[in-house]
Amino acid sequence: MSSKHSPSPIRAGIGGWTFAPWRNNFYPAGLVQRRELEYASRQLRAIEVNGTFYGAQKPATYAKWAAETPPGFVFALKAPRYVVESKRLAAAGKGIEAFVSGGLEALGERLGPINWQLGPSRPFDPDDIAGFLDALPRELNGQPLRHVLEVRHKSFASERYVALARAHGVPTVFTDAAQYPSFADLTGLFVYARLMRSATDEPLGYPPGALDTWAEHAHAWAQGKDPAELPHASALQPDGAPREVFIFFISAAKARNPAAAMALQARVDRDETPA
Repeated sequence: MSSKHSPSPIRAGIGGWTFAPWRNNFYPAGLVQRRELEYASRQLRAIEVNGTFYGAQKPATYAKWAAETPPGFVFALKAPRYVVESKRLAAAGKGIEAFVSGGLEALGERLGPINWQLGPSRPFDPDDIAGFLDALPRELNGQPLRHVLEVRHKSFASERYVALARAHGVPTVFTDAAQYPSFADLTGLFVYARLMRSATDEPLGYPPGALDTWAEHAHAWAQGKDPAELPHASALQPDGAPREVFIFFISAAKARNPAAAMALQARVDRDETPA
């Protein structure tokens, strides 16, 4: 599925793996906490780690995570806040380098995208963002690095930002949430979506029809298409090369998010199985 002639993998996942309510509806009864990552990584294909936003982990910790997870599973890492909350992002090169070279290589093939999440009070400053994107390293000891920018100020929903992100080849997070800008413009070689509308009264987090629709969007993205049904800040892109797709169910009714991710992954996998 990863060849250039077929769609790249589609990975559905959640944020983190330690959440007490999941011990009632996701983890098996009696599972000890130290085995939760081992279990979660075998039900899902990716997990976004929020803990790295608050502080980088030790190389030994990254290595432990890698050892507990199966081949093909990846971690997306939230970049540390001491970088994304810098007064001037374009001057954050030392902080970027400290995080990237601080042990991420211990994840090996389990290292997925790095999500640089900007705060809702940071407006679009073209020069500052351009300098920041220029400072992002593209490899670590020969291993390609994948960066994605999450923006939370409405001023980013503009053709000028989309053009700038495309010029640097950095994807923009599609955040499906009422409180943040929600635009699905394709600006890089993979797609990264954070879905934030799960509901407590839905056993699967989302209505079955909504999950069917997200599975359709995921396949369209993976096939190099740009779904016109989703909101955009700029013109649609023509069909392109297959893309890797990451879809995380985040926040909202968090207790339901593992069920939502597994339900979406099941739909994606079913649709990919030849009749």
